[in-house]
Amino acid sequence: MSAPSGAPAGDGLPPLRDVIRLHDLAAKKSLGQNFILDLNLTRRIARLAAPLEATTVLEIGPGPGGLTRALLLEGAKHVIAIERDARCLAALADVSAAYPDRLTVHEGDALDTDWRALTADAGGDVAIVANLPYNIATLLLIGWLESDPWPPWWNRMVLMFQKEVAERIVAEPGSKAYGRLAVIAQWRAKARLALTLPPAAFTPPPKVSSAVVVFEPRPKPEPACSVKTLGRITQSAFGQRRKMLRQSLKTLTPLPELLLREAGIPPELRAEQLTVEDFARLAQIFEHGDHRPA
Repeated sequence: MSAPSGAPAGDGLPPLRDVIRLHDLAAKKSLGQNFILDLNLTRRIARLAAPLEATTVLEIGPGPGGLTRALLLEGAKHVIAIERDARCLAALADVSAAYPDRLTVHEGDALDTDWRALTADAGGDVAIVANLPYNIATLLLIGWLESDPWPPWWNRMVLMFQKEVAERIVAEPGSKAYGRLAVIAQWRAKARLALTLPPAAFTPPPKVSSAVVVFEPRPKPEPACSVKTLGRITQSAFGQRRKMLRQSLKTLTPLPELLLREAGIPPELRAEQLTVEDFARLAQIFEHGDHRPA
């Protein structure tokens, strides 16, 4: 006999719909909650992080534990879950009891978490796998991408975003979606859009589609520069994206044409016409030149 819909076969736990009803876990919009109840989907997402047998998985916002259960079923060595909603702790305790010594739950705000300290004793691989709360997803991603020193404390990330945000992450130069987020993400990692989900895949259904992006950190991002400087360059360039770079970069340096000439970039170009490598080269030259205001 097959397991009920939403109930991972073999883990002895109730279907997720029953868990939500039992613990009164109606999703809260204020917390950006949208739950995935379909086992097939959660296990597909978990498998994107494979291999998991030697991996400590960091999950943010597990809610009733659907993705958590899928990760454990797919063989994750250990899952560390960060949950802000105290209502979910009892349901997660049941998951922990079903998987002894393989799930640790921390009640707290992901934005205030010391990730390195949390995973210091992990050993082996560390993967971040999460259906991120929409209201903090980009903030969390930028924090993980700006980790220093590099290579980072994580080995790969499998993250769910609103589809629009996912498209901005993987966008190519010349497209409307291409911007600061794409440059930072693609300079520090290989990013690919792996899965798209319609609103009906969630409970409650959000107003937009969602997508899963897989990130693999680049051991040595090239050209080499400070990620903070790259952030400043892209902020200036895309802050006035309709203007030519010789104008938009004046918020960064009074001598933008000198900076652009040294980088071999025509000053008449606009930000969306530059490649990720172009931006990193600009940052590298800016750091080592005399283009900064006195």
